Amino acid sequence: MAEQFKGQPRLPKFAVPKRYDVSLKPDLAACKFAGSVAIDLDIVSDTNFIVLNAAELAVDAATVSFSHKNSSEVFKPLKAETFEEDGILVLEFGETLPTGPGVLAIGFEGILNDKMKGFYRSTYEHNGEKKNMAVTQFEPVDARRCFPCWDEPAWKATFKITLDGVPSELVALSNMPVVEEKVDGHLKTVSYQETPIMSTYLVAVVVGLFDYVEDHTSDGVKVRVYCQVGKANQGKLALNVAVKTLELYQEYFAVPYPLPKLDMVAIPDFSAGAMENYGLVTYRETALLFDEQHSAAANKQRVATVVAHELAHQWFGNLVTMEWWTHLWLNEGFATWVSYLAADSLFPEWKIWTQFLDESTEGLRLDGLEESHPIEVEINHACEVDEIFDAISYRKGASVIRMLQSYLGAEPFQRSLASYIKKHAYSNAKTEDLWAALEEGSGEPVNKLMNSWTKQQGYPVVSVKVKDQKLEFEQTQFLSSGSEGTGQWIVPITLCCGSYDVRKSFLLQTKSESLDVKEFLGCSVAETGSTCNKNNGQCGWIKLNVDRAGFYRVKYDDELAAQLRNAIEKKYLSATDRYGILDDAAALTTARKQSFVSLLTLLGAYKEELDYTVLSNLITVSYKLKRIADDAVPELVDLLNQFFIGLLQYPAEKLGWQPKPGESHLDAMLRGELLTALASFGHDLTIDEAIRRFNAFSDDRNTSLLPPDIRRAAYVAVMQRVTASNRSGYESLLRVYRETDLSQEKTRILGSLASCPDPDIILEVLNFLLTKEVRSQDAVFGLAVGSEGRETAWTWLKNNWEHISKTWGSGFLITRFVSATVSHFASLDKVKEVDEFFKAHPNTAITRTLKQSIERVKINAKWVESIQGEKNLADAVTELAYRKY
Repeated sequence: MAEQFKGQPRLPKFAVPKRYDVSLKPDLAACKFAGSVAIDLDIVSDTNFIVLNAAELAVDAATVSFSHKNSSEVFKPLKAETFEEDGILVLEFGETLPTGPGVLAIGFEGILNDKMKGFYRSTYEHNGEKKNMAVTQFEPVDARRCFPCWDEPAWKATFKITLDGVPSELVALSNMPVVEEKVDGHLKTVSYQETPIMSTYLVAVVVGLFDYVEDHTSDGVKVRVYCQVGKANQGKLALNVAVKTLELYQEYFAVPYPLPKLDMVAIPDFSAGAMENYGLVTYRETALLFDEQHSAAANKQRVATVVAHELAHQWFGNLVTMEWWTHLWLNEGFATWVSYLAADSLFPEWKIWTQFLDESTEGLRLDGLEESHPIEVEINHACEVDEIFDAISYRKGASVIRMLQSYLGAEPFQRSLASYIKKHAYSNAKTEDLWAALEEGSGEPVNKLMNSWTKQQGYPVVSVKVKDQKLEFEQTQFLSSGSEGTGQWIVPITLCCGSYDVRKSFLLQTKSESLDVKEFLGCSVAETGSTCNKNNGQCGWIKLNVDRAGFYRVKYDDELAAQLRNAIEKKYLSATDRYGILDDAAALTTARKQSFVSLLTLLGAYKEELDYTVLSNLITVSYKLKRIADDAVPELVDLLNQFFIGLLQYPAEKLGWQPKPGESHLDAMLRGELLTALASFGHDLTIDEAIRRFNAFSDDRNTSLLPPDIRRAAYVAVMQRVTASNRSGYESLLRVYRETDLSQEKTRILGSLASCPDPDIILEVLNFLLTKEVRSQDAVFGLAVGSEGRETAWTWLKNNWEHISKTWGSGFLITRFVSATVSHFASLDKVKEVDEFFKAHPNTAITRTLKQSIERVKINAKWVESIQGEKNLADAVTELAYRKY
């Protein structure tokens, strides 16, 4: 009879949990734990089964009982059976359980695993001795690996946590403040205040040796940052950001922070970036700690935005929780968007909303695949959840929120959000609930507007052309494969004509529409010209999707594209619009809707670009073009490298190698990216200077010659010259890796090691990733091999797949191994080979990722064929390469 519950997407609703009394006894030396849970339930329908979640736990059948609160009767199950594949525990009783309130008691034991999920162990060193800490990571479906529970977000309850047998010198944290601590010799028992009503995935426990820094918000909430002993100073930036962000959010959401304290903890082994557990937020060290001497400007920005993201969840996710994982984007998309709101308020000089375009671009890239998924994605089994923590849920989700806020206006949007949070506090919500609040607050038909963006996958490309002084618009679903999908959207079109003062907007609700230019914009379209001429009413350029606020791409006819290229050169356009034009053109070229040469010609218009975000994207596009050229036209790669170097030398020379007094945060980040790119494209002067600086740094660790912002550039340059017969640079980098205890420095080095062109060294690097010297969480940073190492990496992945599958298991990190190794190939033969290998070695955790990676290989293969068919390509590349910039 218990088999009837196997394979079901959701738990049956026989019983409703109200309160958990959880006692855990971790043994850090033996890496195991024991525990018991008493769950207050309401039996709401006749049943002789109780079905809840449990996985990788040894349930002590003798301890299982259900006692009804209205009588003294105790019910013992005939059978307690765990179905590991589904993560469920089925308790079968010999009689029908009485409806009403009762208590389910269960004793259990488990392993403090090394998989960074459930209740697990993380390792650290103290006084030269390796030690274990105990940590929880429950999102999405791993609370069941710590204690039996109703492990779905809709089953909210309160939690009374007790930790027993904790070594007395260790710090023991949970969601709520300590209410009692009893010390008995070398051990202690710690009890915590009962939590507010919340979902199981937000319960948290951390036991280890920590230092901390502390502050308070203006209304008395205690905020602490915990980190390894000796690193307390590195927590000060995050502490400052957290206090200010909590205060900001309390005002923005018009709801106080609901808990008496907020702890943030740096965990040495952590699979995600961070986790928003209620009142006890856990982080990778790289996302929480900042070292003034050795951390880069990019690290500072990451700490600020990640802290702001996790604290947004205290309202959007923790206080109001999605009803089911289908609505994950409500948590992640919103927290991503609002983290930029907070960062912009705290650090306006970062121009963070321009950088938000990187979020939308990542969303657009993934959503351009036929193997993408809607924002609201159907989840039929717990094993499917990990793979949707992706650029659709986070980045597309954030982008459609930004698009909607831009359309509705900031004030009605904020007012409606506050209303939504008040209405659904301590409860669960669906996407429709958010739309209803925004509709009520704005008077706009939000549900109708937004359903096409969240319920169907993909997005449109809006083609625009001028014909007989009419602007003609047409929307089609954009696909990177070059195919045309059948989707249709309500698209908020914004456009300006020759000046940002001449701006109009409308909703494109049909497949096509045309507008009279003069009537709509008040000016006519000139055949030539570069800016709006007030005297003759002619305009020299038309730009759609102003400031890239909409989640769609734009394809201009040749005449409009030429005018925009001219406007870029003459610096008439904002940084966001310069970015958007380049990014759309790159995507259209990949989809074979524009020629390779036309994209290179557009790149040439950015020859005097100095904006960080625009140049960062230009570098990303250039890397992609070089990779595809390695397959399509290898004989032209040197000329292309010369062209890219020419484009980047102007801003690189402006910035120089050394930081300047008072220079901006963005200049510091840009310098590192420019020098890394120049080294990657083989610019000898950059590589020589980088190696000179690295050698001096390697000798005495003097940071004045090699500041943190340019270290990755130096490390990449060093690896460019490493060969099997000249290994000294590689050995020196490994020495720096082994001697530093800063996680950010280790990941910088890991991300540079595979930059080497020698396949033998690349194989060594890949094997190094699997050693105990590299934490499991960090191995994926070393997978970024160039074209020279693709085949080596693929063979390595196949040879080590059993070990990789076992080590990274069902978590989302295993998907990175697949996508990083497979996606950059460009032949249909490779598609067949990859497909055959994974059919013989199946793993349900990579199903979606594998399909997406194979689709990317097919896209690359078609693109290669298209480039090889372009006429006059060699002449055009030669002309661009030798042009003076």
